[in-house]
Parts: sequence; C-alpha cells; structure tokens
Amino acid sequence: MSIPQSFIQELLARVDVVEIVGRYVQLKKGGANFMGLCPFHGEKSPSFSVSPSKQFYHCFGCGKNGNAISFLMEHAGMGFVEAVQDLAQQVGLQVPDDDISPQEKERAAAQRQKQATLTDVLEKAADAYRRQLRASPRAVDYFKGRGVSGAVAKAYGLGYAPEGWRSLASVFPQYDDPLLEESGLVLVGEEDHKRYDRFRDRVMFPIRNVKGECIGFGGRVLGDEKPKYLNSPETPVFHKGRELYGLFEARTAIREQGYALITEGYMDVVALAQLGFPNAVATLGTACTPDHLQKLLRFTEAIVFSFDGDAAGRRAARKALEAALPHASDTRSIKFLFLPAEHDPDSFIRAHGTEAFARHIGDAMPLSRFLVEAASDNCDLGTAEGRAHMASNARPLWSALPDGVLKRQLLSELAELAQLSTADMAELWTQVASRDAARTASYQAPPRTSMPAPDGEPPPWDAAPPSPRRTQRPWKKGPKRPEDPWASAPRGVRTLPFSRADHAARLLLSHMEFLDHLTQEDHTALCSLEMPHGPLFVWLEGQFHEHGHQTWAVLRESLRDHPCEDLAHKVMTGSHAQTEGDLKELRTELRGLLNRILIEQIKTQQNDLIHTLSKDPTALERYRDLQTRRNALEKVAAQHS
Repeated sequence: MSIPQSFIQELLARVDVVEIVGRYVQLKKGGANFMGLCPFHGEKSPSFSVSPSKQFYHCFGCGKNGNAISFLMEHAGMGFVEAVQDLAQQVGLQVPDDDISPQEKERAAAQRQKQATLTDVLEKAADAYRRQLRASPRAVDYFKGRGVSGAVAKAYGLGYAPEGWRSLASVFPQYDDPLLEESGLVLVGEEDHKRYDRFRDRVMFPIRNVKGECIGFGGRVLGDEKPKYLNSPETPVFHKGRELYGLFEARTAIREQGYALITEGYMDVVALAQLGFPNAVATLGTACTPDHLQKLLRFTEAIVFSFDGDAAGRRAARKALEAALPHASDTRSIKFLFLPAEHDPDSFIRAHGTEAFARHIGDAMPLSRFLVEAASDNCDLGTAEGRAHMASNARPLWSALPDGVLKRQLLSELAELAQLSTADMAELWTQVASRDAARTASYQAPPRTSMPAPDGEPPPWDAAPPSPRRTQRPWKKGPKRPEDPWASAPRGVRTLPFSRADHAARLLLSHMEFLDHLTQEDHTALCSLEMPHGPLFVWLEGQFHEHGHQTWAVLRESLRDHPCEDLAHKVMTGSHAQTEGDLKELRTELRGLLNRILIEQIKTQQNDLIHTLSKDPTALERYRDLQTRRNALEKVAAQHS
C-alpha cells in the first residue's frame, strides 16, 4: 500500500517518541532529554538519548538514530508499513489507502479485523494454559526436570493443556464459535462434526510475532507418546515458514550477544535461555526458509545454526545452507554448528558446561567451508570424475551467493579443488549458465509466425536480430579492475562536480536495488545527513520497504509536491545524471561515496567527543573505537585514490 508522506508527518506529530521508546528501554530524565542504555548494543553506562523536542533518538556509542517509526523497524523488527500501522493504531489514526478500490479496502479492513480477533482468541487461550500449568504438578515437574525455572517459564509464557476433549469449553462459553476452529485451537470431526481441543495433555509453548502477540502454539507430550510435538496449523495469523519461535523474547539478547543462534526445537530455546544463551530461536517444525533469515537479519548480521551431528541434522543443515546463500553478503557472518550425534544443545551443556558450548559456537563452521563440504559430498576428489562431480554440485550453490569478495574467493577455492584455473572455471560456468538460459528462452518463446500483428506491424519476433556486440569476459586478462564491487571507488572513476550526497542520491534513485547491499551503518549515515539530503534518503528507504525496487519514473510521480522533489529533480537531471553503464562500476562508485561520507561523519563525532573527554570517562574509549573505524575506511579509500 502507498502511504502519503503527509500522513507520515501527521503520525510523527501525534506520537511521542519518548513514550514509544520507553516501552522497551528504561529512560531517566537528564537535562532536556531522556537517557538510557542503548537497546542496539551492549553498554554499561547510558549513551542513548531521546529528545522530546526533536522527537528523535540518538546513541552516542553506536550511532543509531531515528524517529518513532525507525525505532520500531530497528528494535522490534517491523517492516515500514507494519510500523506505521502499529503507531497509527496507538493514536487512533486510520492509515489512508486511497490507491486501492473500495472492494479491496473493505477486504483489507476485514482481514485486519480478523487477524486482531484471532490474536485476541489465542491470547485468551494462552492465559488459560498458563493458569493450568500452575494447577498441574505433572507439567510443573516436567519443566523442573528439564531445569526450567519459574522466571524463564514466565518470560516465555509456558503453559499446559489439560487432559480432556473439551477443556477450552470452560474458557470459551461459545465453544462452537468458528473462530476457535480458524485459530487452530479446536478440531471438527469430518463425519460426526463433533468439536474437540487440538491440544490435550501437553506442555504448551506460545508462539509470538515480533510485536509480542500470540499467533499460535507448539505442544509437547509429557511422556513418549506420538506425535511428540504438535504445532498450530497455518492460519491467517500464523505461517510456519515466516515465524521463528522465541524471536520476540530473544531480540534484545541477540543485539547484546551480537549473534542469533538458530536451533531445532522449542525446548532447545527455553533450555538455552535457562543456561545462559537467551539469544536462541527455533524454526517451527519446518526447514529454515529465506523468510526466516530475512526476518532474523533485521536484528543481527551474525547467525549460527545449531544442528545435531547425525544424518538428519546434516540434511537440515543443507537446506539451511541453501536458504542462507542469497543473504551471505561480505558484511555478514553465517556459521553452522554440529553437535555430537548423541547430544542436543540442552544435553551438551549439561554434560560439558556453558563454556564448552560457547567454544563450539566460536569454532562453528563458516558458510564458505560448509558450501565446499556440501559440494564435495560423495565426490572422490582423487579422480577427474569426482572433481567434475564436485564442480557440478558447487555451481548452483556458488551462483546463489551475492556478488562480492566472498563469492570471488570461493570461485578460486573451488577451481583449485577441481584442478582448474579460476579463469577456466569461470568461463566453463558462464557457458553452462548461457546454455541453461538459452534452453529456458527457447522453451518460453512464442511460435514463429509471419502473421501481422493486429495493428498491421510485423510481430516482434520477425524483426531482424540486433547486430552481435563483442563483450569481454570479466575474467579475461586485461586492465586490472577491483575484484570486489563494494570496494572503494577505483582510480580513474569519473569526477564528481556535485556533492557526494548528491551523487549517492543519484545512484540510489536510479538503482533502488543498490539499497539491498547497504549496511546498517550506511543507512544510518545517509538518513542522518543534513537537510535536504537526509529526508530524501529517509523517504527513499520508506518507498523501498513499502514497494521494493521501483524505477525513477515511478519514484518521480511519487515525489510530486513532496518537500524533497526539487533536490531529487536536481540530482537526476543534467549531464552529471548519467547512470547507465556497468552496474558493478556504479556500485563501486557508490561504495566510494559512502566511505567518504562515513569518514566525514566520524570526524564530526570525534570533534564532539573531544569536548566531553574531561567529563565523561567513557568518551576516550568511544573516541578510540571511532578512530579505528576511521583508519580502516581511510586505508581503503587511499588504496583507490
């Protein structure tokens, strides 16, 4: 849906960022602002400031800043539209959706009402299950036997579904309400149409979305009956392929620990929280999906998958690898931890201790090594046939990686294993990809015909083909070019007659897909620029979150009468606005611009800190951290200047 900028401005004028942030962070008045411990990085002394006059938050430690919308996006992991809708609901505003038909608007309103009603029903059931846990010695003894404390049980909302076919009838007097069936709480017999509870005599694990709303349940038997685990079915509010158990509870710990640990079961998550690893989440009885990864990467750039070391664990890890490959950029760390076959995380920690488990996490297998192992599985690398088989297995895995240093390095490593040169391997895979594309195109092409088109013009497939144009293979010997398209701008890049911010805006307005490759540091740097550039980048990010990639023609129409219209028009017109050409070169140019912008912002932060060195004992440490980051950026920039 398209949300007018005027509504965003009205919404931000209505909400109080201090109140929104204060629901998640303990704030104390400090002068004109409120201060607290930053929720985005671990710290012992408060450096997180919230300004009621500016309606803005800023951390002097990690640099995170923004308004109420960006806080919900960053801290709660919401999308842009979801954050706007959440805030609008809190202040009693209706998000406008004038761009859709009345029928679609009515359907959307009905769907939102249905979702709200279903979560209310599920919350009521969760409360009932929690009360039943306190009344069931068997269920309490089960959790105690697994070492779960009352505090952890309360934090995760653990409960118990009692024996009996219709226990929920005492919770919902209208037991025949269709909502009970639609929410997955009640089953209806196919023949006799009798209604009965889905969950019976099971300890219950409520599943919450990133806003903390109950959207489903997982239930485990107390003994060895089958099935051991039972999950809620797919409903309008619950989709197993999108949700992660424990993410709501773990989101703060994930930021503090610096990584997320993905496990295979509910009990793993609860047990790990009890044993000192509250940053664990679990998939919901299904393989890890790209949606899972995308949601989790809103909170961290580092992920560790934990699997059993048996054959089933290896199969699950292989599926997780395939889901993770498109997200494995150069700035992210994705690892795979394989425990001994006889252990899960809970039993391993109890047998060997938390320090041993932490060491295993630190020594977990990087994605790059697991990719090579997966490609080499059942391949005898001592024979030409085995090496060829390995190369064939590796090509689709390698191709799924985003372009960057990691992908280039793996190409060299795989070529060495195949006993080929990097150039030969690249050329071979390029030829295979071209043949695959040609086969796909020939399969999808319309039948050739000489019949004229309805307007009398010849059909497009009868037109003469364009003259062939010679292209140079990227691996062919020639003038040296940077291997990593995200390295700083190479020597000889076109001169910049306008400001760096102008040119960054030009590139991103022309190629919105480049936003996919920006780090959180890049996003923060752009959005915090002075007027008028900062608001333009904030608007562009909102468009990206809401609509995905859009062309400049579409963006231009969206900017009509917008405060940023003049700036966008300036940077996108004139001779300096040429944005055609090799995408890698353009991304390289953008990377160089961003590095220079980051260096200038770090200098400003350091100058601000100099004035506080005598008053704040932590200022010197922050100054040194900034200097380390600045030195790294300047070193890269100097190499290509």
